[in-house]
Formats: sequence, structure tokens, C-alpha cells
Amino acid sequence: MASAFGKIVVGTYVEIKRSDGRIHQAMVTSLNEDNESVTVEWIENGDTKGKEIDLESIFALNPDVAPDEEIAPSPETPPPPTPTCVKVNKIAKNRRTIAPTKNETPSRDNRVIPTRARPQQPQQPEPAPPPPPQQPAQTNQAQTQQQLQNARRKSNCVKEVEKLQEKRERRRLQQQELREKRAQEVDTTVPNYEILYMIRDFRASLDYRPLTTADLIEEHRICVCVRKRPLNKKELTMKDLDVITIPSKDVVMVHEPKQKVDLTRYLENQTFRFDYAFDESTTNEMVYRFTARPLVETIFERGMATCFAYGQTGSGKTHTMGGDFSGKNQDCSKGIYALAARDVFLMLKKPIYKKLDLSVYATFFEIYSGKVFDLLNRKTKLRVLEDGKQQVQVVGLQEKDVRCTEDVLKLIEVGNSCRTSGQTSANAHSSRSHAVFQIILRKKGKMHGKFSLIDLAGNERGADTSSADRQTRLEGAEINKSLLALKECIRALGRNKPHTPFRASKLTQVLRDSFIGENSRTCMIATISPGMTSCENTLNTLRYANRVKELTVDPNQVMEGGRPNIHAVNQLELLDEEWLCISPQRDDLKLLCEQNEEVSPQLFTFHEAVSQLVEMEEQVLEDHRAVFQESIRWLEDEKVLLEMTEEVDYDVESYATQLEQILDQKIEILTELRDKVKSFRSTLQEEEQASKQINPKRPRAL
Repeated sequence: MASAFGKIVVGTYVEIKRSDGRIHQAMVTSLNEDNESVTVEWIENGDTKGKEIDLESIFALNPDVAPDEEIAPSPETPPPPTPTCVKVNKIAKNRRTIAPTKNETPSRDNRVIPTRARPQQPQQPEPAPPPPPQQPAQTNQAQTQQQLQNARRKSNCVKEVEKLQEKRERRRLQQQELREKRAQEVDTTVPNYEILYMIRDFRASLDYRPLTTADLIEEHRICVCVRKRPLNKKELTMKDLDVITIPSKDVVMVHEPKQKVDLTRYLENQTFRFDYAFDESTTNEMVYRFTARPLVETIFERGMATCFAYGQTGSGKTHTMGGDFSGKNQDCSKGIYALAARDVFLMLKKPIYKKLDLSVYATFFEIYSGKVFDLLNRKTKLRVLEDGKQQVQVVGLQEKDVRCTEDVLKLIEVGNSCRTSGQTSANAHSSRSHAVFQIILRKKGKMHGKFSLIDLAGNERGADTSSADRQTRLEGAEINKSLLALKECIRALGRNKPHTPFRASKLTQVLRDSFIGENSRTCMIATISPGMTSCENTLNTLRYANRVKELTVDPNQVMEGGRPNIHAVNQLELLDEEWLCISPQRDDLKLLCEQNEEVSPQLFTFHEAVSQLVEMEEQVLEDHRAVFQESIRWLEDEKVLLEMTEEVDYDVESYATQLEQILDQKIEILTELRDKVKSFRSTLQEEEQASKQINPKRPRAL
């Protein structure tokens, strides 16, 4: 039996008939087996239009693409008259070979116009030539044989039509039964239930091999993994769909809903590969086993280790790093902070490390809008400076002596209680700052090793750079810039390059020692939300994590298809040459933006304005503080002068000279401060103008 679609394939051009009677060509874009139809598209007045047309109408206007005739006509006899029903596609196919008679005009493609195109004149069979008078018996026999052949031919055609109709009805019944069965399995009141069917069907074809405790823990200098959380109460209430699938220990799939021109919905299944992939059933202990735990030994070997939690607010970052939540209460003992501290104290008891006589200290601070605050010292503002040895020092940061895991838990509770948070355009309770918890090993006061665990601010906050509120813009700009700088610093660590653009943001500046040295290791945990409403933010998170790891892959590794990834090799060589040509004095922010195509010139200008604004703000505050301290000294000097005038015979000339000196100092210092304040106000206006140049429609996530 020939295919119901005949010679029609995707990309075929066919003639179609519009509702107003017009006939023109259109391209077939999809074949719909469910209802035996095709979807076509065409260009009209510069716009792409489309519609769905049944096969019968297509074959009526395009008999050359109809299914081939399985029963060939006899060459000795003409075909029978064409039935008036145009559903007989195979008969229409044969009719195009009949030459037009004198009273019939051929169409433009030498085909007889079908019944639906114009009225069909009944075709009379050509009368047989009169037999010779001398052979009456042979004539009657030939006529009888011809009538039998015509009847047999007509009977076969009718049978074929009946078979096609029966097959079509049977297929329609099967489709109806399938729809009824699915309607019973799933509540059709669920929004986007059609997408749910597609995801279920796709998942049914996968071979699941999730990560287990039996899998080996691989050694990575830079480890990038992804963790998916389950649907939360809010998503379950609104009946949101789970569009994330983790079929194996290192693969994440996103089922992104799409829609065609004809409003037909479909899935675009995007696949990402990382070092590890954790599904929604994975516990914090399991995540810690493959991510942060291998890094604990690094700090005992005189190294630096960092572990980041990155993702959208509400995706599980704070849960992963800080512990389980029960309402507003947090169980810190089940977070990576506490699990890492537990293993540190366990390793201190091992004979190989016990003889080192190491002491353990902890710090907890946050970076908010380019400023550093000590979470363990009443949120005191700290200064970040470089000493003469180019070592970054956080001036005033308190290190707390800890003796056990319980001490660490108390510090975490204190720090979390005063961390900055607030509302954004994407989330009602967004982490507005980067929280950095550090476990430091010291030997006789000197640094032996350091483990930095960072709960990053929600990455969706980086999209708020076009907000009308200046404070929100500055927050978003700092988060956007710090995440970009963090990515580039990790890349530089993976390439073992001497220069890293750590000065481009305050986050990378305070973590500078974590990105240098051969004995430095980093792990990033990208947390993602499974809901369809978070699909765009989830894809941004996965793309960011993928870019962090992509340049650290071994260039000689054989990729799919048995060929090395030549593009990755060339990209590595190109970046190496660019980094070698960079002058040490070149501004890190400019370097950062030049190396990333996602940073537009307008966004770079805005980042420059924000950086200048933050720098000038610090200078104005510092000068104002100095003037205030100087003013106290002036008051003391003026008090002495006034007391001197109470004497009957005080030295008038000395009084006038000293007062003049005090006034000159005041005028000079206050004038300088006033000029800086004027410049600072100009910088505020420049930042506001630069923010208006950014396209607010679709901010690009880093």
C-alpha cells in the first residue's frame, strides 16, 4: 500500500486554494499523520503566513504528488470514466496522462483540471469501430470482453477507495481512543498539558543512569556541576511543569517550549554536559561528597580552595551552602559550610596533620554594591587594599577562633541573620549580596591554607541595570560585573596564566589568592529551578556554567564522531596570544569587557561609570572623614586661642597669626572637599545618562 502522503515531503511546493478562491503555491513545512493533513507556509506582503490543509484538497489541486497507482491500467483499453468524487487520488493521478480532446482545454501544466477546480464534463467512452459485416460473432465477443474489463477495472478502483476510507476511519478512531486515554491519565485542566504529554513521551525514550555513591570521585582542578531542586509549593500550586531532565550523572536536558508560525507547539530539547549532574532527589551530603569534600585536603597541603553556589534566587543556593530550611528556621548542620568544617576538624586529628599544630579560624563577610561588610562584627564596613607585596588585605576583617563544628554553626547563624536581602524584579526575596564564609588554617600565625565557600547573589539581579532606581542599578551592575569577572578568573586559573582580571570587581579582588598558585582548586555548583516559568533563567545559568568550564577541557580529548575539537584548540591558542600581549597596567575592567562578546559597548560604558562612581564615593567619604577629624583638632586649637584672649595682657599679634593659620587650613581643605563633591555629583549624572543607553528590553545574563 502506498503512503497516504504520496510524494509529499517537507519542503515540497504545492498549489493551495484560499478561502477567497485564490490559488497559489506554498511550501509544506510539516506532515500531520494524526488527521491526514499538511501544514504549509507562504510569504504574503512581506509576512510569513501558514495554514493546515487536508490531503484530499492537496491532491485535488496537485494530482502529480498523489500516491502511485498500484493497479496499472491495461494499455489496450482506455481507462474508465473518472468518478465525480475527487477523493480518489490514484484515479486523478492516471487522468493526467490522457490527452485533451478537441472540446477540452488543457491547464497550464498540461493537467486536466480536477472537479474542485472547475466543472467536469462527463467523458463518453469512444465507440468501438463497426465490425465488418462478415464477422458478427467476433464483434459481439470483443464488445462483451471490453465491457467485462471495464467493469472489472471499475470494481478494483471502488475497492481501493473503500480500503483508503476504511484505513482513514480506523486511524481516526485510534487517535480518538489515544486522546481519551491521555485525558484520563492527566488532568486536562493543567495549564500546558500538551507540553506535559510531549515531555512524558520524550522521557519514556531515555535510558536513565543517575549519579550514585558507587561512582568514582574524579580529580578536577576546576569542577563544574549542576543541581536541580524539586518543584516548590508555589510551583505545585500553580501547576507549573517540570522541564528539566537529568538522565545520567553528567547530562542536563532542558525541554524549552516553542511555538511555530501556525501556533503549533513543540519542544526544543537542549542538552548540556558537566562534571556532575544532581537530580531533585539528591541530598546535600551527596552534593558535598562530589564537590567540596575533595577540596578539603587541598588546604591541608598548603593550597587554596573555593566553592561557589551560583544561580537564580530561589534555585537552592542558600539551601546547598547554608543547610535545610523549615519555614524561616534553617538547619545549618546540613549545609556545605558545616560539612566542610566537620571534615576539617576530622582531618586535624589524623597523625599526618596533627603534628603540624594547625589552628582553625573562620571569617564571614558579604560584598554588597561594591562594598565589604563584616557579618561577624555588627556589619562593620571594611576596606580592601593591596600591600607592597601586591597581596590583597581586607582591613579590619575579624577572624574568629573555632575549635569544633558547633562553633562554626554559631558563626553561620550570626552571619545569616544580618545578610542583606530584598526584593527584585524577578524575586520577592532576593539575595542582594555575595556571602563569603572562609575556613582558614594557620601555623604559628602564618597562613597555611584557606577554604572559601561563597553563596553568590541571585544572577537575575544582574538584569536590573536599567532600573529607574539608582540603588537597584548599582546593585545589579556590581553583581553583573562580579559574575563576569569571576568567570574570567576561573578561566585564567584553568589556563595557568599569570594574569587574572581580579581587579575588575570587589568579589574577585578579595578572592585573588584563590586564583593564583599551582595548588589552587575551584568548584562551581550551578543550582537551577525546574519550573517552566523559570526556563529562561535556568538556560542563562546553564550557559554561564558551561562557559566557565568550556576552555578547561583537554584540547586533545576525542569528541563525538572520533575527531578532536579543533575549534576549542584554536580558541585556546588565540586567547593565549591575546593574554600574553596584555600590559600589566591595562585596566582589568576594559580587558574583561573586550574578552566577552555578551558585553555591549553601552554596557561597558555603564560599568565604567559605575566603577568611577563607586571609587569617587569612597574618596569623598574618606576625605569627609578626614576633614571631620581635622575639624576636631581645629576646635581644640581655637579653644586654646579663645582661652588665651581671656588674659589681660595676651599677645594680640600671636592670636591673629594663629587664627589666620587655622582659617587658611580650613579654607584649603574644605575647598578641596567641595571640589570633590562637585565632581562626585557630575559622576552621578554620568551614571544616570549611561544607564539610559542600555536596552531594557532584553538584558543579557552573564
